[in-house]
Amino acid sequence: MISYPARTRQSSQNSNFTDPYSSPYASRPVSPLPTTPIPQTPISHSATSSRVLLLDHNSPTPSRPQTPRPYYTHDSFASSQSTLFGANGYPSPNPEKYLENDDNYSTDTTKSRHVNTFEKRHDEKSYTIETLATHDDVEFLPPWKRNLYRLSPIFTFLAVAAYFTYYAYRIHCTVYAQRAYHKIYIMAWLFIAAEGCVACPALLHQLYQMLSIRGRSRPKLRIRGEEVPTVDVFITCCGEDVDIVLDTTRAACAVDYPRERFRVVVLDDGKDAELEKACNDLSIEYPNLFYHARIKIKAVPHHFKAGNLTGGTDFVTKLEGAEGEYIAALDADMIPEPDWLRAIIAHMVIDPKMALVCPPQLFYNVPNNDPLVQSLDTFVHVMEPTKDANGVAWCTGSGYAIRRSALESIGGWPVGSLAEDTFTSSLLLGSGWKTAFCHEGLQYGTVPDTFTGHLKQRTRWTLGTLQTALKLKFCLFGELVKGMSFFARLSAFVFAIDAFFKIFLLIALLTIPIVLISGGQLVAYSDNNQLRWQIRLCFTSLVLTRFNEWITYLPSGYRLAQRDTGAQMWMAPFHAMTIVRSFILPSWLGGKAMAFSSSGSIKSELNERDPKLRAPLFTRLKVTLWDCDVYLHLLYIIFVITAVTYSTVIGITKADGIHNLLIYLLTHAFWPPMLWLLCVTACAEPIKYAIWPPTMPDREELLDRDPKTGIARPKESWKKTRYGKLTFWHETQYSGVTIFTSVVFFGAFFV
Repeated sequence: MISYPARTRQSSQNSNFTDPYSSPYASRPVSPLPTTPIPQTPISHSATSSRVLLLDHNSPTPSRPQTPRPYYTHDSFASSQSTLFGANGYPSPNPEKYLENDDNYSTDTTKSRHVNTFEKRHDEKSYTIETLATHDDVEFLPPWKRNLYRLSPIFTFLAVAAYFTYYAYRIHCTVYAQRAYHKIYIMAWLFIAAEGCVACPALLHQLYQMLSIRGRSRPKLRIRGEEVPTVDVFITCCGEDVDIVLDTTRAACAVDYPRERFRVVVLDDGKDAELEKACNDLSIEYPNLFYHARIKIKAVPHHFKAGNLTGGTDFVTKLEGAEGEYIAALDADMIPEPDWLRAIIAHMVIDPKMALVCPPQLFYNVPNNDPLVQSLDTFVHVMEPTKDANGVAWCTGSGYAIRRSALESIGGWPVGSLAEDTFTSSLLLGSGWKTAFCHEGLQYGTVPDTFTGHLKQRTRWTLGTLQTALKLKFCLFGELVKGMSFFARLSAFVFAIDAFFKIFLLIALLTIPIVLISGGQLVAYSDNNQLRWQIRLCFTSLVLTRFNEWITYLPSGYRLAQRDTGAQMWMAPFHAMTIVRSFILPSWLGGKAMAFSSSGSIKSELNERDPKLRAPLFTRLKVTLWDCDVYLHLLYIIFVITAVTYSTVIGITKADGIHNLLIYLLTHAFWPPMLWLLCVTACAEPIKYAIWPPTMPDREELLDRDPKTGIARPKESWKKTRYGKLTFWHETQYSGVTIFTSVVFFGAFFV
């Protein structure tokens, strides 16, 4: 056991609303959190206001939990509209705060039936922290993998250096070819430009990976004993299935943490009567459970999840013992492990400047072979540890704990971005606070089980990242980021640029077939020696890149590496359209701000993963191809195949001799590594998904449920990604491309 010395304490789619102030360029209103208690008033009821689980304090014995609620009885909203806006005229995400001063608004603050010790603050030297392992990621990286993974920055450097050399030599040869033949190779330059646009964000990520050469070392910690900090656990929901929310709620209430030192608050932005009743019933068994549905006033911005969190952050100040020292948040579907709080809080208390600790988001309902690449393994096992090694871990939206004093120091939960999690962590870093990534499996949730849900979730993330980047000026300068380190600024810039370059990826995908069908050649050269060296450098770059992929993706699994790249390709049109509509097009040309919808609340009539309720093939194809715009992928596949066929036929008919034919084919459609083949395969994925969707068992079959307590946790077999024989097609394809490049490489010595 290690006892740390004392430290100074830091003083939906179904939601049926549209936020008129959700423009990505709206300024960030500040929502200060109240610290003074609200005077007690008689209990009043209203069907349209917040709900609080409290006891009738006038009863001598505990009775059935009542639901006293604040109410607002003005006949006209306009009578108090001015009080709902801050000093700068921006709407508050928490209108209850301003309504409290209204004579017709009442909030009950009777004593909570939850007996807690929130008013007691322990001296931090009394906390006992146990170190379970030197590394917190021991379950993901066994010793042999860890030793190999240490070579990742070196292989990344070699791969980047090889690609830059190859790319620079391509430009050199094109310039010399123009001088030798006195003509401009427009299509060759177009191909070079497109390739550069695609490579730019990847190279930035790889360069950032090299900066973590010192490695990451964060121990696996647990806070022990009964003397622990107080925590308010928020479960945010808006339209998700009640049984999903309740599974999360039960698991959160039953975590291994002193009952009187934490409470669970279900923040229901959908005001679901069934969920409220279920929470009422469950609160009899778990007295530290509360339900809250904030007030939403028509024409007043609600600020989506950030507004919901703000409402909860204010709500707990009215409960017995006031607010906790820390806030921990869970998405509605994220089932926490028993030691979740003891793990993340341990990292908070050992450093008074630690503002936020976040574990990875892991999932238990990912289909076999993960056809849509829905797992976040690449991000949570590769990118986030790299960011943490550089001291700039991002909040990933669920399972995190945040120091309340740190949250208050940045003015509360930031609004104006669909990615309130990354926005919050960026502001904390900009204010000089620290963040950390706890690389343990501490929560397991569900991925969207529909194609439409997956599209909306991923495009929302891209849009939120760009909204945050614009508000923070790409973290390059400004008052909000003045406390950021170089690594924090670089990290934010790299990920923002990666989101923006989705547009250029789409352009690059179109470049290759355009060049081929126009009769242009992809590669220019002035003599055969230049062509041979381009082939050699291409081969070297490809081989080193494949080695680098194998080493870099060890934490998440090598199979995911290439499949993740393919998923980025077929998602490129959706990302590009979202960015163009939200940031570029005016409203009269179809531009519009993207509304928030929680992933769990997005439903589909296709039920494509349910073998009993699955829609017919024709319906699935109609919705996928037409309603979801996947017809663009089909047209692209036809266009590419037509362009390759046309270019090949031209070469066969016009080439004089086998040698010239081989050179023509090589410098046109078959230049290694034949990117058009990889693009076609990637864009076929959503079509293949519509025709042969995966079959998933009922969610209940994925869980082990305690018959006595009703607490459900994912089965061990469903916590891991499962691959079948079909996934070998991806490796066969890339192995074939590598073999083809090797044949061309060795053949260049003899031809």
